[in-house]
Amino acid sequence: MFAMKFALLLILAYLIGSFPTGVLVGKLFYHKDIRDYGSHNIGTTNTFRVLGPKAGTLVFLVDFFKGTLATCLPRIFHLGDHHLFLIFGAAAIFGHAFSIFLKFKGGKAVATTAGFLLGYNVQFFGLCASFFIPLLLITSMVSFSSLISVVLIFISSFFFHDTFLTVMLGVLVVLIWWSHRANIKRIIAGNENLISFGLYYHIKQKQDKDKKE
Repeated sequence: MFAMKFALLLILAYLIGSFPTGVLVGKLFYHKDIRDYGSHNIGTTNTFRVLGPKAGTLVFLVDFFKGTLATCLPRIFHLGDHHLFLIFGAAAIFGHAFSIFLKFKGGKAVATTAGFLLGYNVQFFGLCASFFIPLLLITSMVSFSSLISVVLIFISSFFFHDTFLTVMLGVLVVLIWWSHRANIKRIIAGNENLISFGLYYHIKQKQDKDKKE
């Protein structure tokens, strides 16, 4: 009975993660396929850039909380051990990155990973947010902030004495860095896309204005 329940809920977690929020929001409300514009990514940053802040916020919230929901399935259905949350969170992250609804293609799973961390450990999530938010406000780059934050989060996990969490975060470091290959090239070249707020964005705006003058 446990094995069947576990298998069915794990499939559900993957399907929740696979839900292609960015694609659906673009097609239903803007009549655009987000994959044909900008960076061609289905996630929050490209949605903000192509469809605007309302669509971007909606995509972020859904992608975030689908990670939380999938992670909490063992708690909701009284499945058992707390460490099962990691497996279900991993299934949702895998689903987002390799969605069955998009021919096993998907996004970079940053928002879904953040949602998983909230569902798994609220205190640890707060620590992770304390890394990501200041980096974003300084660099104005979601990609750079994500890449540095996931490494810091992995290192921080050692202080929580949770081997299962540390192992999973190690895998996530590889996944997130691999999925950001194009971003890393743009960061090195100095032409990575910026969000429209933050210290670096305003510095660049001022520099561009001075050049025109």
